[in-house]
Amino acid sequence: MDDKTNSIENQSNSTPVFVSNDSVQKPIFESVPVENLQPEEVAPNVETPSPEELGGPPPTIPPPPPPMHEEEKSKYVIVIAAAVVFFLLLIVIFRLIFSSRSTSKKITLTYWGLWEEKEVFTPLIQQYQQKNPNITITYEKKTPLEYREKLLARSKNGQGPDIFRFHNTWLPQIKQIASPIPSQIMSNAEFEQTFYKIHQKDLKSGDYYYGLPLEVDGLVLVYNENLFKQAGIQSSPSTWDDIITAVSRISVKDKSGTLINSGIALGTASNIEHFSDILGLLIAQNGADIKQLDQPAASTALEFFRKFAEPPMEVWNDQMPNSMTAFIQEKVAMILVPSWEILTIKSANPDIKLKVVPVPSIPESKSLSLANYWVEGVSKTSKNQIEAWKFLKFLTEKENLTKMYEVQSKIRIFGEPYSRVDLASLLIQNEYIGPVIKQAQDDAYVSLPLVARTFDNGLNDEIILYLTNAVNSTIQGVSYEEALRTAKNGIDQVFQKYTQE
Repeated sequence: MDDKTNSIENQSNSTPVFVSNDSVQKPIFESVPVENLQPEEVAPNVETPSPEELGGPPPTIPPPPPPMHEEEKSKYVIVIAAAVVFFLLLIVIFRLIFSSRSTSKKITLTYWGLWEEKEVFTPLIQQYQQKNPNITITYEKKTPLEYREKLLARSKNGQGPDIFRFHNTWLPQIKQIASPIPSQIMSNAEFEQTFYKIHQKDLKSGDYYYGLPLEVDGLVLVYNENLFKQAGIQSSPSTWDDIITAVSRISVKDKSGTLINSGIALGTASNIEHFSDILGLLIAQNGADIKQLDQPAASTALEFFRKFAEPPMEVWNDQMPNSMTAFIQEKVAMILVPSWEILTIKSANPDIKLKVVPVPSIPESKSLSLANYWVEGVSKTSKNQIEAWKFLKFLTEKENLTKMYEVQSKIRIFGEPYSRVDLASLLIQNEYIGPVIKQAQDDAYVSLPLVARTFDNGLNDEIILYLTNAVNSTIQGVSYEEALRTAKNGIDQVFQKYTQE
C-alpha cells in the first residue's frame, strides 16, 4: 500500500496592522456623573437643547417589532412538527435498510458430492452455519453412474446444485456450467501459493481458475512386502529397471508354464484395474503425447506395456484374476493404482503387509506420475455463487482440511491427501499417502483424460475404449504402430467432440 504523506506548509505570521492613536475616535459625549435630583428640583423653564444645538444628527430610534399574530405562531409550530416527523421517518427508513442488510435473506446451498459420506462434511457444515446463521447447506452424496450427465442437464435447466464435485480431467466437459473463482474470494496469486502445481495446470482456463481442490492424488506403486522378502529383495524399486529385476525373481510358474505368482500386473487391458492410467503414464514418461499416438515414442511405450504379458517375459496374462483381486489374494507382488485403492485392499485383507512408493521412472529421467483427484466447483447457474465460493474457501482453510482428515481417518485408515502445500509436512511421512504428497511436491504429476473409474461416459471413458481396442488388437497380432494409428483416429474425434469454444 502506498504511503500517503500530508505536507503542512508553514504559514508565516501576519504582521499586525496597528492603528494610530490619532485615528481612534473619542466619544462625543463623556460620561458625566448625574446627581440624584428629584423631579421638583428641576427648573420648569429650562428647555431641552435640540440635537442640532448639541452638534450631532438626530438619534434614530428603531421601530418596535410588529406583534406576532396567532396565525404566524401556528405556522412555526407546523413547520417544526413537520421537520421532526420527517427526521423520525428518515431514522425508521435507515434502520429498515441496514436491518435488512445485516440480517439478509435466508440462503440454501445444495452440495452434490461423490464418494464421501455426509458425516464427513456435517461437522464443518454445522460450524459454518453457526457463523453464518442465514446460510443452510444441504450435502447430497450422489452415485457416480450418470452423475456428469445429470449435473449438466439439471444445471442447464436451473435445477442443478450450487456446489458440485468433478474430476480433475473434466473441466473441458463441464466448463459450460462451471463458474470461475471470483477474485474477491481468492486471487490467482493466492491460489498458486496455496495449492500444488498440478492443481494450477488442471484448473486454469484462460485467466481464471474453475475449482477449489480438497485433495491431491495419483498413481503410486504398491507392493507386497512378504513376497519381496521371499524373493530376497530388500529395497524398494524406483526405476523400471528395478521393476524388471524384481519381476524376474518374484514370478513363479509351475512345470506346465502356468503362472502361479506374478511379479507385476502389466500387459493386458481386460483384467488390470487402471490399465489406461498406466499406459498413459508410460506414454508420458516416454515423451509422447496422447494426441499424437502415431509417433514412435507412443508405440514404444505400448510395446513396453505389452512385454510383461508376452514371451519371453510373460509374467501376466488374461487367465490371472483381476489385478486388485490378485493383489488382495497375494498372487501378484506389485500394482500401480491411485492411493484410494489401498483402502479397498486393506478393507478386504487387513493383515496384508504392503508398502507404497512413488511410481517407477525411466532411469536418468524426471519422476512422472498420473494425477487422479476430485475438485469442488460452483455452478454458473447458481443464484448464490458468491456464498457458495465462500463456503468452499472455508473448507480449504488449514484448520478445516485437518478437521476433515480427522473425521475421515475415524472411518477408514487415512483421509484424502491434503491439497494445500503448507500441510505437506503433516503427511509426508505417512506410510500410505506420503508418496502421493512427495510426487505433488516434486511436481511429478501430469493429467491425461484416460483415467479409469471416473464414470464420466464422456472424454475419459471414450478414450479408454479406443486404448482397450488398441491393446487387444496387439494380442491378435496387429503391430503396435498400426494399433495406435487406429486409436488416434477415434481419439481425435473424441477430443474434437469435447473441445469447448
